[in-house]
Amino acid sequence: MQEQYRTVARAGVHETEVSRSRFLCALAPAATEAEAQQFVARVRKEHPAANHNCFAYVIGADASVQKASDDGEPGGTAGVPMLQMLMRREMRYAVAVVTRYFGGVKLGAGGLIRAYGGAVGEALDALGTTTRRRFRLATVTVDHQRAGKLENDLRATGTAVHDVTYAEAVTIAIGLADADVEAFRAWLADATAGSAKLELGGEAYGDVGPDEGSGAARH
Repeated sequence: MQEQYRTVARAGVHETEVSRSRFLCALAPAATEAEAQQFVARVRKEHPAANHNCFAYVIGADASVQKASDDGEPGGTAGVPMLQMLMRREMRYAVAVVTRYFGGVKLGAGGLIRAYGGAVGEALDALGTTTRRRFRLATVTVDHQRAGKLENDLRATGTAVHDVTYAEAVTIAIGLADADVEAFRAWLADATAGSAKLELGGEAYGDVGPDEGSGAARH
């Protein structure tokens, strides 16, 4: 399993113009290939009069699924450079659709490659990217008397707190890096005088935060 991957920070659209042709790049995170295909279909539906709706997507933390379409542009001049840009920027679980409205000036193969790849690159800069890191799901069970302080301590030390459930005891759902589990276990025992119980669950990915240099959305 990959330790971490980068993806699109959020869905959005960024527009560029090349020789009077409009290129609208719609970007979105996509958890599955089906989700990516649904996004492509939605963008196509929004732009039925466009000359082309080309797409590329990368699914899997290890980029196991990669697809691209030129949608009528000359072979290899649209979808492939879009996919190459996603891969160059190390994007995973991400989908891009570039909608082109022809402006009357032919760009040639080289111009198309630069325009489609560039549209994706500019959109990534404008909308921003984020890094997601693998972590271990875990639950801490503690008595009501200690729960409030423990939750505050967890948040203060940067531990990812996902949920807090109050019942006979208080259950706090957290995320831990595998490398931190034993140190956390020792800290928890010390912080609660051994009264809290730690149970480890499965693995998932969580946001680390925006990547340095990621831009704000522009439309």
